[in-house]
Amino acid sequence: MSKNKLAKFAELSTFPHVFQFPSAKVLGGETLDFQGNWSLNVFKNNNPIVLELGCGKGEYTVELAHRCPDRNFIGVDIKGARIWTGAKRSFEAGMKNVAFIRTDIEMINRFFAPSEISEIWLTFPDPQMKKVNKRLTSVNFMRRYRQFVQTDGIIHLKTDSDFLFTYTKEMIKINDYQIIAQTDNLYAAPLPNPALEIKTFYEQQWLSRGISIKYIAFALTPKDELIEPNVEIEKDAYRSFGRNANSV
Repeated sequence: MSKNKLAKFAELSTFPHVFQFPSAKVLGGETLDFQGNWSLNVFKNNNPIVLELGCGKGEYTVELAHRCPDRNFIGVDIKGARIWTGAKRSFEAGMKNVAFIRTDIEMINRFFAPSEISEIWLTFPDPQMKKVNKRLTSVNFMRRYRQFVQTDGIIHLKTDSDFLFTYTKEMIKINDYQIIAQTDNLYAAPLPNPALEIKTFYEQQWLSRGISIKYIAFALTPKDELIEPNVEIEKDAYRSFGRNANSV
């Protein structure tokens, strides 16, 4: 591990609004003392709490918090060196409505009490074209989300992936979720939500390569049973270039 990463990890542990829970700690039974009490113990207010899963450098989390001071935001990612960027920026800015959790997203339901979260943002998650259960819009994750998201809480997906966008639409359709907004070319028309103006580093990369940005938001209405869609979806061919590719 580079000295730069080691320095970031060391500083990350000093930020009071960053909570690190690697798998071993969570699976070992350790839980957050303020599970169900994020408003009281962390944010010191009763404002709605919004999650960003797979927040990366925390760009979206921090900017959402800046634009919406009447809400609290928590960014979640497993990569500490990435979270450090948003954590440092928000700490130095004295922002009180931002927090970060470093953990495996597959354990996210262990960190919150029922109805504690109002919305979830999924910004450019890995489409997981070979692993259905790892897709952040899969039925597998819908079951997790409904353990702690409020009734009819909103799930936002912003993605460059045609594959993930199509899959998500199929999942929504077969489970009869209510679509709130949907577009396969986000910036070709007036934005349905001002928060969509925020562009992350990776999003700007996709746009510079001529890849359209897709967006869909839906209400997580309680369902007695969830059905995984069984459809063939064309894979994203450009993924073979990797995230650091300069052309498509």
